[in-house]
Amino acid sequence: MTGFGRGAASGEEFTVAVEIKTVNNRYLDIHLRLSQELSAIETIIRRRVSARLSRGRVDLNINFERTGTTTYEVNKPLIAGYVNALREIQQQFGLPGEIDVNSVARLPGALAPARDGLNNVNMEGLERALDEALNNLERMRESEGAALAAEMRVRVARIEAEVPVIEAAAAGLVDAYRQRLHKRISELIARGGQAIELDAGRLAQEVAYLADRSDITEELTRLRSHLEQFRSGLDANEEVGKRLDFLLQELNREANTVLAKSTEVSIKDAALAIKAEVEKLREQVQNVE
Repeated sequence: MTGFGRGAASGEEFTVAVEIKTVNNRYLDIHLRLSQELSAIETIIRRRVSARLSRGRVDLNINFERTGTTTYEVNKPLIAGYVNALREIQQQFGLPGEIDVNSVARLPGALAPARDGLNNVNMEGLERALDEALNNLERMRESEGAALAAEMRVRVARIEAEVPVIEAAAAGLVDAYRQRLHKRISELIARGGQAIELDAGRLAQEVAYLADRSDITEELTRLRSHLEQFRSGLDANEEVGKRLDFLLQELNREANTVLAKSTEVSIKDAALAIKAEVEKLREQVQNVE
């Protein structure tokens, strides 16, 4: 589910700003942008985020700055290698000149802020800023989630409206099979020019066989059960994304079975309408935790 949150904190010698953005993803995928100073606590940050979020791509940017006097570390091996290389160039090509300290200082990586590590005050400030960003993110996601749940309930109602249509059409299937089979046999007999009396018992057996093969009572019962569970999931105050995704797979399976068993046009149309709504719900469920 999409969302954005921002948080900030400061102390006597530091400031920290946190920005977090989420977009739809089936799984939790955390991407961090941290300064080198925070790389040591990356695992702690990931754990804190995953305790609050369970799905979505998460882009987290933390900007930590020290506001007190900054001390620098000198990268002696890097500078020594640079100076030795310059002297070698001088000797080999007979070039005049002295090594300029300003040039050495501008060498990438020659000087870096001292890594003093994060103390308890720094960590508390960082955690406050991160929690504030997560709180703002969740408020935004909750607002979007309420709108999404309302739309999904509309689609569930559309699916439920198709079930009675299928039930009504299925109730007349036995008579339809009997009439269709009787008509077909009569046509074949008339074409052959033979006066043969139809065996009512045999006809009844064939009709019963066809009716049994096309019986969708169990599928409709499971459809209603899955829809009821899906609606309950939308009202639950817990992580239900994966459960709803599973229920949609089952709804799609029952609709496919109904399609395979029936040749009645009205039943097929209703089953296809169910599949279309299920597919739209599956896209939306990817946003649900």
